[in-house]
Amino acid sequence: MKWHLAGVLAATSAIQAVATAQVPGVAPIQPQAAAAGPASHVAVIDVGYIFKNHVRFKAAMDRMKDEVMAAENGLKAERDRINGLMEQIKGFNVGTPEYKKLEADIAKAQGDFNVNAQLQKKDFMDREAKVYLQVYTEVEKAVEQFAREHRIAIVHRFDGEPLDSSDRNQILRGITKPIVYLEPGIDITPDILKMLNAAPVAAAPTAGGRPRQ
Repeated sequence: MKWHLAGVLAATSAIQAVATAQVPGVAPIQPQAAAAGPASHVAVIDVGYIFKNHVRFKAAMDRMKDEVMAAENGLKAERDRINGLMEQIKGFNVGTPEYKKLEADIAKAQGDFNVNAQLQKKDFMDREAKVYLQVYTEVEKAVEQFAREHRIAIVHRFDGEPLDSSDRNQILRGITKPIVYLEPGIDITPDILKMLNAAPVAAAPTAGGRPRQ
């Protein structure tokens, strides 16, 4: 657990530095006059929450799910046809011309089925990756724009999902999070989500957190 403790101590030091920073327009922690020079504020963003609530990403994933289901139905129909051939071949004696023909047909059908299934799986995985990349690129651009406008020097990634105390894996993941505490007002997730969806969020950000859907 030494490396866990070291990570916690490092995160605590970083948060202590954040506690004195101000993020204009995002619930400032304490009054601070605008000053010229490099940006010095720090903020955090929950990228997982962004993906879960990004309207166009969710729509794209829903469309892909429908296509995957249609493809699976097509594969199921072909698999049923092959199973029918395998039942049919039982009615012929081994070595007869009819048996050999059906045996060849079954082997070809199974080979084609496996190839088509692999190609379809690869196609969907490639398309899914492109959707993720496109949306994440949008997130990066929105964060960059927001950070420049609000003089934020660095934006850390964090997981704001509440822990399930009955789930051992979630508990273990929670106690190893790099950020233990967040000063109210430095979470810019709602602002970025609003920019990406190009519409007001359901509710305004609250101190120390944001509305969950």
